[in-house]
Parts: sequence; C-alpha cells; structure tokens
Amino acid sequence: MNKTKILFLSDNFPPEGNAPANRTCDHCKEWVNLGYDVTVITCAPNFPKGKVFEGYKNKLYQEEEITGIKVIRVWSFITANEGTIKRILDYCSFAFMAFIVGLFQKSDVIIATSPQFFTAVAGRWLSFWKRIPWVFEVRDLWPESIVAVGAMKRGVAIRFFEWLEKRLYQSADRIVVVTDSFKQQIKNKGINPDKIFVFKNGANLEQYKPIEKDLELLQILGLENKKVFAYIGTHGMAHGLEFILNSVNELKNSNPELHFLFIGDGAEKNHLIKIKGKLGISNVTMLDSVPKTEVIRYLSIMDVALVNLKKSDTFLNVIPSKIFEAAAMGKPILLGLEGETKQIIEFYQGGLCYEPENKTSFLKSVLQIIEPENYTGYSDGALRLAADFDRKKIALAMVEMVDGVVTE
Repeated sequence: MNKTKILFLSDNFPPEGNAPANRTCDHCKEWVNLGYDVTVITCAPNFPKGKVFEGYKNKLYQEEEITGIKVIRVWSFITANEGTIKRILDYCSFAFMAFIVGLFQKSDVIIATSPQFFTAVAGRWLSFWKRIPWVFEVRDLWPESIVAVGAMKRGVAIRFFEWLEKRLYQSADRIVVVTDSFKQQIKNKGINPDKIFVFKNGANLEQYKPIEKDLELLQILGLENKKVFAYIGTHGMAHGLEFILNSVNELKNSNPELHFLFIGDGAEKNHLIKIKGKLGISNVTMLDSVPKTEVIRYLSIMDVALVNLKKSDTFLNVIPSKIFEAAAMGKPILLGLEGETKQIIEFYQGGLCYEPENKTSFLKSVLQIIEPENYTGYSDGALRLAADFDRKKIALAMVEMVDGVVTE
C-alpha cells in the first residue's frame, strides 16, 4: 500500500520557534510516525528578526530532513516582522516560490497554513494545477487581525484581501480552524460549515512537562529570590505589552519580590525598550528570543505565564498557543484576554483572567495568583488543561480528516 503523500506549505518551520512553526512540525512529525510521506515547503529560517539563522542561506532551493520530514526551503524576500509593505513582499515571494517548487513534488493532498493567507493562495494554485484536494489551515482571521491592531486601515486593499479570503474559503476542500468562534465567523461568510473542522492548538506533552527550576539560569539573570512572571513570544502590535510595562512599574517599590521577564522580538520591541529606560522600570528584564532548544529552561524558571493581547473584539476568537506549553509545565496562566481562551482557563481553573488593558484588574490578579493558598490549585488546573490538549491526539484527529478528503 502506497503512503499518502502530504505536501505542507508553511512560511515558518523549525529551527524557528514561533507557534506556527511548532504546530506544523509537531503535526508533521506525528504523521511521519504514523506512516505518511510528508514534505514541507518553507523558507530560510529568519523569524522574527528578519535575519537568516546561522547555518542557513537564503538560496533558491535547499533540502534537508528533520525528524523524518522532507523539508524544502525556498528563496523569499526576507524582512523583519515590521512594516506592512515589506511583509507583504515577504509573503508574496514565498507564496510564488512555494508554488513553483510545489509543482514538482509528488503529493496526494496539499495543506497550506496561515496566519498570512498568501501561503494559502499558493496552496490553491497548486491544487488547481495538480488536480488534487487542498486544505486551508486558518490560524488567524487575516485580514481582520491586521485591521484590529491598526497595521492597516479599512480601504481598497483590505476589501481586496477580504474578497480573496472568501475565494480561498470557497475553493478549499476542507478548512481547519483553531477555535470554535473562527468556525462560526467563517460560516457567517456563507461558507459550508460541514467542511470546516476545529483542531485547536495544544502542547507536545513529551517535550513540555513539569521540571525543577533551572537554578543556574536564575542566578545568571539575578532572579533567585523573585516570583517571576514571564511573557515569552512575539512583541508585536497585537500584544499590548506597553500596557504591561506601565502597570508593573507601580509594583517595583511596593512588591519588590515580583519580577517580570519578557523574552522575544518583534515590531514593538525597540519601542518597549525605550519606554522601560525612560520610566526607569527596574522590575522588568527584557531578553531577545532564545533558540527553541532553550525555551524550556526559561519556562522552568517562571512562576506564572503572562499572556496578554490588546482589547479588541477580534481577539475574542483567539487562543494563544503559549498557554498550552506553559500549562503542560504546570505554570498557572495570568491571562489578559476574553472570549474562548478565558473560558478554557476558567473551566480548568488553570489561572486567573483580568480585563484587557484594565490596570486595576491586572494588578489585583498579579497579587492574587501568587498567594500560596491559590497557587497550587492553579498549577494543578493547568496540568489538567494540558492533558486535554495533547498535540499528539490533535495531530491524529487532523490526519484522519485529511484521509477523508483524499479518498473522496
């Protein structure tokens, strides 16, 4: 029996360590273990600084194997994660190159993942020319999200992107979304709900599990006697980290045992560093992104995982993947987000939620979550949450859906 050949298009892939890269790699690795033939077309690793990682070059074509996955890296216009025009050039160049190279890959089905949907355009083109089905994995409602953070104003360009978005939904044989509300919103655009499947994010429980704090790292950072609240991820327009800086500055004298650790890069990083310096915020440490292999060390030293987004109705539909990895390590979640994510945290009692961009609510929750009589219960709730969002289970359910579209 021939193996089903899956061609996966994603402009993020390890050694990049962001959420799309991790989800794609974990799923593809599991499919290979199940006997599928998986090829991923991606670009030279460069996210989020727009600088090619050491050991790689931005070449027309390069090939490697990662945990049994055939990985093809194609040339793209590389830029930092900032500036709308440059990023669109980045997205379009990858989509074009992925399409050209994809034409020469034997495949039974194509999966193309967002958040930017130019990758999905390449998936649609390949489906048309190769006469095989394609699956659109929607990790973010684009272009709604770029309007929500103010990166682009509603106008001719946004209306074009919305038209294109709907055409992609219509043409896809299956649509995979990561939240229930994403499914509802796409259904409201007139798309057949029977072809929309919800496979939420999760964590690789073989990789993320409770471990002892890395005492050496705590010492290096000078955080040995601190309660560490850590934000690990992209410092972008959507994440509202300026609000966090301004809020925690009020705690530096009254609660000196509390410390806030920001790890990552993004369009707002330099702006945030300037604010920290201008206000003399001494209870915040800001570090650059760390390699994926090092992330667990930093997760180990935090007491609470901080997850924050700007206050916007658009983000009511978002479930940040970082909550699952932190939960798998038994770290309570301090969440500044409403909607589906809040429902998950409250259902499992895996942390506390505060009203986005409400300083009073935030500071009250900071103090409450670390109280000894609360902390253990939240940690136990986080582990229960992670157990129900095991990425291995999610990958199996998703590939069963892929089998269904291949055999139709």
